[in-house]
Amino acid sequence: MNLATRFVDRNVDEGRGDRVALIHDYRETTGETTGETTYAELAALVNRIGHVLRDLGVRKGDRVLLALSDGIEFVASWYAAQKIGAVTAEVYTFLKPKDYAYYLGYVAPAVVLVDEVTAGAVREAGGRNLLVVGEIELRDGERPFGTLVAEAPDRLDAEPMREDDEAIWKFTTGSTGSPKACVHPVRSPLASFENYARGVLGMSGSDRVLSVPKLFFGYARDLAALFPFGVGGTGIAFAARSTPDVLFELIARHRPTVLVNVPTMMGAMAAHPSAPDQDLSCLRLCTSAGEALPPELHRRWDAAFGVEVVDGIGSSEAYHIYLSNSPGSPAHGTLGRLVPGYSARVLDEDGNRLPDGEIGVLEVTGPTIAREYRGDPVKSAATFHGDTVRTGDLFSRDDGLFRHHGRADALLKIGGIFVAPGEIENVLTAHPEVVDCAVVGYSDGGLTRARAFVVLRDDSTTDAAELIAFAKVRLAGHKYPREIRFAEALPRTANGKLDRRALEDLP
Repeated sequence: MNLATRFVDRNVDEGRGDRVALIHDYRETTGETTGETTYAELAALVNRIGHVLRDLGVRKGDRVLLALSDGIEFVASWYAAQKIGAVTAEVYTFLKPKDYAYYLGYVAPAVVLVDEVTAGAVREAGGRNLLVVGEIELRDGERPFGTLVAEAPDRLDAEPMREDDEAIWKFTTGSTGSPKACVHPVRSPLASFENYARGVLGMSGSDRVLSVPKLFFGYARDLAALFPFGVGGTGIAFAARSTPDVLFELIARHRPTVLVNVPTMMGAMAAHPSAPDQDLSCLRLCTSAGEALPPELHRRWDAAFGVEVVDGIGSSEAYHIYLSNSPGSPAHGTLGRLVPGYSARVLDEDGNRLPDGEIGVLEVTGPTIAREYRGDPVKSAATFHGDTVRTGDLFSRDDGLFRHHGRADALLKIGGIFVAPGEIENVLTAHPEVVDCAVVGYSDGGLTRARAFVVLRDDSTTDAAELIAFAKVRLAGHKYPREIRFAEALPRTANGKLDRRALEDLP
């Protein structure tokens, strides 16, 4: 049941050791040439790092915190921690010291891996037991990753693991509160691989997977550095920030077959001036998750690139994707059907099952539900019930297809009627000059109204009155936004999700 044995060593044992496991591209940040690591090389590196972690005192069940840029060190260290039975947790590489201080206190890691991007902020946050990647002058108590790994043996016996053993902490996005760790056992990634990667995406050894989100985000890590390894495929990792220019260059250079994407970047890529000149014919599909994909944005993507989008939804609480469209049968405006192995119910406020067509809170049952939010028993008891999770997302179901209507805690009560911000956002996104938008409520003489924050195309001359009029003829009278505010970009979490709390700070 050891994840490193299943997803790395197995490829070597079954004769795929000379296949490329990971392409790691640093060119945008360091000027280095593209590197490739085979499965045999990855297995040896995992073993060396595993020895280093054990020598530093890491034992089964201890937590290892990765604050590393995307690359071979991140991937090999993640598997090394898994191979010795440690619990992995990952954080974004561009956080402030106060944010790292929160994670350090919450995780209480036995070892923290840092690099030149994160070392300064983690040190300022009070990080201890640092294993430092790269050419950085060390401080007292810090250890040199490269030197120790080079001196370590390249053979290592895997720690025996059971399917119920704790293995992974997946953090919530923090878009509505402080991030919490969803605790997952070994069986969660194994079941998600079989049910989603193979059962829905049909992932095979010929796939090359490039991810827009960075690897600290479980949606990205699993699709780029876990699921392809399960079938002898190849992941692509790069340290640079994700931008349309960087992604177009990487696609041209490495010709991936699967692009792991989020709606925000899909919109930016489709609106990019060079979009008509891009050749994305290597892609057999593009996944979308993390937030709702507006139907109009979906159509813009199709028109710009002609690459099929497999839209789905998952969560840290359920490990990965549990509702998804399928390749070859997309249903625009929906999140498709249940991933094999899962069941779901749409419930009213009293927990009663609603008939098709009615909107309620989605409850999901499946083999990958987290055990708890670590350190929050009250919220855990309200959310997790054995292999079932109450998601907090509003859905309706029609003939087996699920439609997302936003978060229950984001609903606006306008004129005594609940309104989902996503309904208004979808209408505004359909305007040809709108690139991105978000809707929140505000008080107007004691009444709740809808306010829209809008990002326009470059050089657009569209004004607020035009957008209000556009929405007014497409929405019921109580729903259209009474106020439009323009922004250069909307605030988002490190995972790419809209940060509704931060909208309050926009002018």
